[in-house]
Amino acid sequence: MADAAFKDVPEIFEVEVGEALSARTEALSTWRELGPPDLCHVVKSTGRNGQRDLGSYHYVSGVDASSSASLAAYINSLTYAIEDDSGWFSKGSAWKVRNGCYCCFNAFSRVDVRVDVKIPGGVNAYIVDLRGERHDLNQDTAQDLWQETYLSAVLRAILYSDDSAYWLDAYRKLDPITTPEGELRFLQAAEALFSKGWQVGSEPEIQVATVVSNHLTSSIMKYFGDSGRYQHAANLFEKLSAKEPELSSLLARSYIGMNEEVKAVQIMAAAIKQTPQSYTLLHAQCDFLRSKGNYEYALKLAKHAVNCAPSEFVTWEKLTELYIDLGQFESALLTLNSCPMFTYNGRDAHRNLAAARVHLPPKGQIIEILPERAKTEDDDADPALLRLPAPGLRGTWARAYALLTRLVSQIGWDELLKTRSSVFVMEEEYRMQKAQSELRSYSPATTPNSANGVLPKREASLPDSATLVSKVQADDDASTRGIASPASAGHSQNPSAADGLVADASPNGIPQIRISTESDRERTQAQAEAEAEAEKADEEGEKAVNGNGEAVENSVGPTAGDVLERPMQAAAGAGDGAQDGESSGGQEPFSFSNKRLCERWLDNLFMVLYEDLRVWTIFRAEVAHYKTQHVAYRKTSLEWEILGDLGGRLHHKEEAKEAYSRCLDSQRYSYKPWSKLLDTYAEEGDIQRTLQVAIRVAAYQWGEYTEMTYPTQIARCLFKLGQIHGHAKISYTLLSMGLPEGIAKIMESYLNYGKVFKVEGYDF
Repeated sequence: MADAAFKDVPEIFEVEVGEALSARTEALSTWRELGPPDLCHVVKSTGRNGQRDLGSYHYVSGVDASSSASLAAYINSLTYAIEDDSGWFSKGSAWKVRNGCYCCFNAFSRVDVRVDVKIPGGVNAYIVDLRGERHDLNQDTAQDLWQETYLSAVLRAILYSDDSAYWLDAYRKLDPITTPEGELRFLQAAEALFSKGWQVGSEPEIQVATVVSNHLTSSIMKYFGDSGRYQHAANLFEKLSAKEPELSSLLARSYIGMNEEVKAVQIMAAAIKQTPQSYTLLHAQCDFLRSKGNYEYALKLAKHAVNCAPSEFVTWEKLTELYIDLGQFESALLTLNSCPMFTYNGRDAHRNLAAARVHLPPKGQIIEILPERAKTEDDDADPALLRLPAPGLRGTWARAYALLTRLVSQIGWDELLKTRSSVFVMEEEYRMQKAQSELRSYSPATTPNSANGVLPKREASLPDSATLVSKVQADDDASTRGIASPASAGHSQNPSAADGLVADASPNGIPQIRISTESDRERTQAQAEAEAEAEKADEEGEKAVNGNGEAVENSVGPTAGDVLERPMQAAAGAGDGAQDGESSGGQEPFSFSNKRLCERWLDNLFMVLYEDLRVWTIFRAEVAHYKTQHVAYRKTSLEWEILGDLGGRLHHKEEAKEAYSRCLDSQRYSYKPWSKLLDTYAEEGDIQRTLQVAIRVAAYQWGEYTEMTYPTQIARCLFKLGQIHGHAKISYTLLSMGLPEGIAKIMESYLNYGKVFKVEGYDF
């Protein structure tokens, strides 16, 4: 079977020949939007009697799907890719590609276009509908069908090009557009099918796809925006906006990208008179005003956009962002609570099949700089880090969580809890109010006395200026406290933190704070140094240093559980989610006229945020302790990667960059830290480091068979630098690095794309 494999093309060998095609046919009815990448299936044979044929397949995007001839040409190119392992006594490999089938999903007509190729022989093109029934191509509609198929393939290649969440085995990515002529054909197809763009779906944050918000417009803006060539997008939208006035929002964004703000403002001013109810146009104006620091006017536009499209998440999200910009945090939290949330539907995908064998050949010289793809001890991590729920958030949930983390980064956890308890009814308050109501209903004639005085009548309420927490004793409502009182000297020697946190004092006084009791892995080097200084530490007395560098006698200092207060659950209605517990005594009566019920999903996001902050607090406390004692702080590469993601989510950019940099100390096969650092260095404008990291990112991409130049993350970052420094400086910097020929050729290909398509900076 080894002789039957391709030299440099990944493939998955089937258990039964043709099962991949059958599985694709069965899955057709489940695809809702653009569909999955194209499937290329081939059958290989030796031509000998008694020798069983082999079926294999791989996924591919970027192949020209404008005709049956172009797809057949791709299958024909595979006939030259079979490995030649024959010796001097044989003429060549015994295995040959006997026939192939290329499948490409047409997202506009919702059919699967397939091309059968027999070698030698003819080419037969047909379609398979969502019911799995086969139909021959109608010559009258074939041209339109091929145009739709071509555009569908290009959209998938653009949108799936650097989507880290969309991963498949044996997925080959090729350049969808390689020449200016090909780009012109893409624009012509987009113009012809623009009115059908809503049929291919939209991003998961958009509930209803429209002519403005869909995958087609997203692809156009991404393709031209990543290289800063907005003039081509502006030309397209200029022609289309005559028929669709709502497209003025995309046209204005294109002109802003071209730094022609005056023209963009004129377009938006004229268009708002024609379509005053277009929330996309209102958002374009809103973003422009925000960029100029005029948040008050932007807020009015955002409110109007919510009235125009109250069922869309993005309108409420924009309004929340503006409240945060203006420092109106209570309004921001109430607006976030009103966001409509949608079930996340991921990208369309193939069904996983059991494979007889997966063949992933090495791709070029560049992958030799990568570490071995083998599991090591650096792939282990603390279970509590692996169980963090935030990385699993998708769609509107992830966007809402990003707003919550932005809030906490600006006002802090303590103030966020106070804001939360001042605008939402808390569980304990709800229980107290319910209990008092029941008490009044049993004794209508007499009013019972409480510890603080006489309860008011049923219809009575607090003054408008009062809040539910204004007269509550500080220790009675835990949700309004973000920081606990400092640890007293009466604490035990090894206090246990909340939620399974353990802080053990090592003999030299360095507290070893662990995230959970499940992880008891000892840090060998720190322990060795601790034992060496054990006697000295005993003589000096039992003192520990807390996170602020203050000595705390007979204690290791406050743990993260003492510092970070766990949020109370908010009330969710009558009896919903009520927790057992005693009501605080000595409370004054409440009225809920100025409070709202917190949505359960937002309450859950608060708990997700608490888990993130809890782990982050422990991590930073450990770093401070070890730095104070001049002891090396060590974690596995995977743990550093998770902590880097955590720092990024919580808007601690410098700490996240440091964590990702520490990932690179070990030889672990991981693409993510290099990718994150590439964006960071490009944002900082550091050419040398950006190129050093870009080489590694390119190696990982080629190792995963991403053989495309644009649109990719590397191209976007290099073009961003090119707008400032020029492509010549980047090219000379690459030359000075003395790269091997194969690697230098790949890196130069990104600059060659800029030269061919005249990206800004190519001529200086």
